[in-house]
Amino acid sequence: ILSVFVAQNVADVKYEPNWKSIDSRPLPQWFDNDKIGIFLHWGVFSAIGYKNAWFWNNWKNDHDKDMIAFMNKNFKPNFTYADFAPLFTAEFYDPDHWAEIFKASGARYVVLTSKHHEGYTLWPSKYSWNWNAMDVGPNRDLVGDLAKAVRKADLRFGLYHSLYEWFNPLYLEDKANKFATNRFVTHKTRPELEEIVNAYKPEVIWSDGDWEAPDTYWNSTDFLAWLYNESPVKDTVVTNDRWGQGTPQTHGGYYSGPDRYQPDVLPKHKFENAMTVDKNAWTFRRDVQLSDFLTPHELIATLVQTVSLGGNILINVGPTHDGRIAPIFEQRLRELGAWLAVNGEAIYGSKPWTHQNDTITPHIWYELYTKQTDKTVYASVLDWPKTDAPVVLGAVNYTAVSSVQLLGLKDGLKLSEGKGAS
Repeated sequence: ILSVFVAQNVADVKYEPNWKSIDSRPLPQWFDNDKIGIFLHWGVFSAIGYKNAWFWNNWKNDHDKDMIAFMNKNFKPNFTYADFAPLFTAEFYDPDHWAEIFKASGARYVVLTSKHHEGYTLWPSKYSWNWNAMDVGPNRDLVGDLAKAVRKADLRFGLYHSLYEWFNPLYLEDKANKFATNRFVTHKTRPELEEIVNAYKPEVIWSDGDWEAPDTYWNSTDFLAWLYNESPVKDTVVTNDRWGQGTPQTHGGYYSGPDRYQPDVLPKHKFENAMTVDKNAWTFRRDVQLSDFLTPHELIATLVQTVSLGGNILINVGPTHDGRIAPIFEQRLRELGAWLAVNGEAIYGSKPWTHQNDTITPHIWYELYTKQTDKTVYASVLDWPKTDAPVVLGAVNYTAVSSVQLLGLKDGLKLSEGKGAS
């Protein structure tokens, strides 16, 4: 199983536009080593700050009663979703400050929503006239500014991109034709993807919005062949698995699975757990309650379990419409960074061990780090005994252990043989 995570040379290989060839591309090693990323859901929906990023669709397509009541109570008649765009202002947006927070969190890469299902692009796209962050709203290239700041902080930069758009006329025309036509793909999706790759050189392409049409409609394998063969990030870029109906957890790069994907047992393919600090939403909510946020312990526990199972974690925070990372999000990220400053050697560059969790004591997760001939097994104890009782490690072979160390302490711990090692 571990062999699927081993680094291979991705250069000088010609990939063909079919899944057999695309799926044969090895994952660049940096992704498995880095383990932790930051996800940012930011867009016109941030100017609403209510419910979630799907506000427009839920309001107009699903006729959600709460959203209809919200609009009737707070906005003038005939107020449209497009009218929210000028309210997406980003006047307090400081990309360098954002990057400093992300660096302090211990994250190694950052993924920004370049375009969500609403179709509004956070860069001045030639293919989204008057529905982008330069033409309306912030009047600024939000993607470009963050890319510079993130790389200056020595972090890798990636972009989320939605294949489809709820209300784009070209997409709705193709959909009405049962996807026998693909004018939306050829005139919007594909040129947009090439535009962001060439302009910003993202090392993660996090695709989404794929589920209504097959990958043949999206022409996904052709794009991925171009990305892996010819693009400026061909040797280092990683992609997920959302490229059309039936592709999740089957085709593409790493598997992103369903949202908040957390396997119960060790999977056979590299995965990423894209999850949220706000347990109920991906975007900033003005009516959020403190109890809606993961506690520091819950966030660390999710990280440890994900890494023990061989995955990466992509931790989502939702910036505000005016460009701030709210203090509660910042606090959680800095608390995570403080824990990683002590325990990070158990996370970065680690591999799954023989056991993922302990056979006797619950809430203990294992990671393996190998350097040349030395092997270190890390046991992340999420519930430390409140008394002087020993920590019992049922999965550990007592006779094979040379020493035990608690990260952050200079002195070693006492190891004694009992029912398991303790």
